[in-house]
Amino acid sequence: MRSSFCRPQLVPVLLCASLALAAVPATASPDPGGTGALGGLSTGAEVAQLYEDASVAAQQYETTRRAAKAQEARVRKLERLLARERRDIAVLHGDLGRIARTQYREGGGLPRTAQLLLADSPEDLIRGQQAVWQADLAVNNAVSKSQRAEARLSADEKKAAEAWRVLAERNSKMGELKRSIAQKLERALWKLQGEADRSAAAGKCPRAARLKQQKTSTTRAWVAPVTSYRLSAGFDSVGAHWAHRHTGQDFAVPIGTPVRAAGAGRVVNVSCGGAFGIEVVVQHSGGYFTQYAHLAGVTVAEGQRVRAGQWVGQSGTTGNSTGPHLHFEVRLTPDYGSAVDPRRWLKERGVRIRP
Repeated sequence: MRSSFCRPQLVPVLLCASLALAAVPATASPDPGGTGALGGLSTGAEVAQLYEDASVAAQQYETTRRAAKAQEARVRKLERLLARERRDIAVLHGDLGRIARTQYREGGGLPRTAQLLLADSPEDLIRGQQAVWQADLAVNNAVSKSQRAEARLSADEKKAAEAWRVLAERNSKMGELKRSIAQKLERALWKLQGEADRSAAAGKCPRAARLKQQKTSTTRAWVAPVTSYRLSAGFDSVGAHWAHRHTGQDFAVPIGTPVRAAGAGRVVNVSCGGAFGIEVVVQHSGGYFTQYAHLAGVTVAEGQRVRAGQWVGQSGTTGNSTGPHLHFEVRLTPDYGSAVDPRRWLKERGVRIRP
């Protein structure tokens, strides 16, 4: 008869992931008026906040997914231990059956008076009675052990089921949160672009949106204008959308993506309308200028000084644009027609634009 039931504690192992994942990302407060704006923020600031919320939600969803996967492996192992416990209980039940049958065959079920009458001698009776007592003790021990094992098994199965329920509920909530943020972001993006299109058509730039700048620890003098992108039209390329060769480098990015100053400098132009739509031009030391065009919003004003990596606007698709992207130029003057290869220029300053 197998008597060992050594096993790890089930509850702490099962619930550790649930406790570690208790925090849900807090989105910005919804507009009490139900307009869809977040807490009275400008559309540009709303988009930036939603991008940040979406990033946090995506990271926590991925953390939850990885924890659930690891939890699944642990629970599978524990379920194998539970299966072993079930087999051990089946062995105990078999032992109980054998003991009961042995007692019946050896007279364990006879009344004491009948045993006295049938005994050949007092010594035989005593020996027989001792055997009965030992059998009774074995039966009681086996029954008690079986009951304890079944109680542990039942409790562990309930806890395992509860842990699975908590994880499933957590995953469901994180999925709903991601979908909710994505829906709000989609509405806000096209609202931002609509406002930008109206401003560009009127030739009147929107007021600079004051976005909460990301904290950066970079000490680099020069950075790429966007952090995540796909390169599209390159410098000096030919296409049907330009009267002459392409004068900058296009970065395909979603509407509302924060656009960064490539280096420290002073904003010398914020304008709207024309082929470049909403644009910002920054003057840098050394006689160079950088241009950021087809924006959906601006976050700086003319005359303002900016540092490397500071947000100067949000990408869009205003002006002569076939889709959301940032048109980035490096110029020798603040005006069109003096552009140099921006990728080569950035590379010379330690910034590699990946293909």
